[in-house]
Formats: sequence, structure tokens, C-alpha cells
Amino acid sequence: MSEGVAFPALAAFATAAILALLLTPIVRHLARRFEVMDHPGERRVNTAPVPRGGGIAVALAFVITSLGLLVAHSMVGIWPASDAPAASEVVALVGGAALAAFLGSLDDWFDLRARWQLAGQLILAGLAVGLGITVTLLANPFGPGFIHLSGIFEATFAVLWILGMINSINFIDGLDGLSSGVALIAALTLGTISLTGPIDQPVVALFCFALAGALLGFLRWNLHPASIFVGTSGVMVIGYVLALLSILGSAKVAVALLVLGVPIIDTFWIIVRRLSEGRSPFSPDRGHIHHRLLELGLSHAQTVLAIYAVCIALAVLSLLLSGTGQLYAFLGVFVIFGLALFLLSRAAGGDEAG
Repeated sequence: MSEGVAFPALAAFATAAILALLLTPIVRHLARRFEVMDHPGERRVNTAPVPRGGGIAVALAFVITSLGLLVAHSMVGIWPASDAPAASEVVALVGGAALAAFLGSLDDWFDLRARWQLAGQLILAGLAVGLGITVTLLANPFGPGFIHLSGIFEATFAVLWILGMINSINFIDGLDGLSSGVALIAALTLGTISLTGPIDQPVVALFCFALAGALLGFLRWNLHPASIFVGTSGVMVIGYVLALLSILGSAKVAVALLVLGVPIIDTFWIIVRRLSEGRSPFSPDRGHIHHRLLELGLSHAQTVLAIYAVCIALAVLSLLLSGTGQLYAFLGVFVIFGLALFLLSRAAGGDEAG
């Protein structure tokens, strides 16, 4: 473990949290002024218009803190030279986060169709791959060692991973504080593993804690009853940055799969169900896990806390298991989650019939 980065990690976390805490009310005021609002609807749980675009505050807090870390390192040397990230990786992560916020804010402002949102996601993924962010190693579920990817395969997997992460955060973003809280748990877990895992990655850890701090500061305003929503800007920033942080260094894709098992698996089963019904995978409905839990009688806060608890349990599991064990655990959660969704759907259907 890199004990020398403990204080910088704490400082990054606190700085990003304070920035997001202060910036979010400003973004909220601007959203209200320019009518960037999320209005009540059939799929919505809010009963009054709520400002959206809170992801701008998250992005600003993360980008400013990250740039501060880079400046501080140039002055006092926070991490060893051998751990220094490539300039292209920094541009992909920090510059990509800013671009993600901009592209997402276009949807917050103009309420774009799904195809244009997907186009923005492809632009982000293309930028990352173009700057050298690819997946070259995957934990081998069939034995020791890793599966090596190269050429078109490493680039394709990276694109699919980034798209999948953004849409997983998007699909779970249905209740106050849900997506931001789940992402906070994931960022803290990735940061902890980057410092305590078999491969020491202090720089990745610092960026993880910067993101976690930004999410915590924003969460103060996003918990139920939320005074601002994260919006597409936040969904794209959070999903993109988490995707890149899980790829950088020793490729913690298996960790992210497990920690973010709830939104990832929920996204998969939702897409399968929509396609089986002959609908677009991006067509909206109330079939997500949080909707099912609400239909069972859980309150808004109880539903969010229940999903937090599952994510924390999976985070602890990821800290205890190796790469292959994490994949096996994910497959187990995948099956259990699918069965739970099926039973919850049957229960909801039975209640409607009754």
C-alpha cells in the first residue's frame, strides 16, 4: 500500500466534496432560471418539477480536484515517477469527464432522443479508445492467469464497457440519491482496492477518491426529497469516469462488474425483456428493480437503502475475492438477481390482477 498518498487521497476526497457541496446549489439556481427541469410524469416518482443537470457540479468538482492533484504533484511529487499516468490517459479521464458533462447537458437542456444520447456516448468511447484506453487483460474464469485481448478486440471491449457503464448508471437513475449513492460506493471500493490490492495504483486511487468526494458533496442535495437531479450530464460523467477508472492500470473490470452488479444486471435484464416484447431497449417503462421494490410496498427511502445495502455487500465481497472469484460471484449474483426480478414481476402482476 502507498502510505504516502493517504493524505493526498483524503485531501482530494474532502476538496471534491466541498466543491460539489458549494457548486450544486449554484447549478440548481441556474437550472431553475433557465427552466432545465424534470417534470412529473407516468414514469417519474417526483410529484413536482425538480431541476436537473446536477452532473455539472459533479463534473466541475472532479475536474478541478483532479487538475489540483496534477499541479500538486508537479510541485511536491505525490506519487513515484513509475506510477505516473501517461498524458493521454489524463486527457482521456479528465478531459473526457468535461466533455461528458457538456454532451449530457445538451440532453438536460433539449431533451434529446435516445439515438442522439447514444451518439454522444459513442463520441466519448471513441475519444477514450483513440487516446489509448483499451482493455488488454481480463480475469480468466476458467483457470489461473488472464485472458489477453489485442487489436480490434481490446478496442471493441473498451467501447462496449464504456457504453454499458453509462447506460447502467442511466437505468438505475430512477430514485432520489440512487445512482449517485451507488456510484459513490463503487468509487470508494475501486479506490480502496487500488491502494490495497496486489498491484499498487496510487494515481488511480486518487482519481477514485476525487470522484467519490464529488458524489458525496452532490448527494447532500440529491437525497430524498431531492432538490436537484443528476441529469444526463451526471449519468454520462459518472458512467464514463467509472468505466475508465476500472480500465486504467491493472484493469479492475471484474471489480466494477461485482460492485456495480445491481445496475449492470438490472440493465441487462431490462434490455432482454424489452427486446423480447418487440420494443426498443431504450424505451422507458417501470420495470426496473427500484420500481418493483416500490410496488412491493417499500418507501422511497427504504428502496434506496435496500439497494445501497446490496451494493455495499458486493463491495465487501470484491475486497475479499480475487479476480476469478469476483467473476464467479458476479455470475452468481446475475442468476439470483434475474430470478428475483422474475419473482418481483410475477408478484406485481398478481397484485394488478387481484
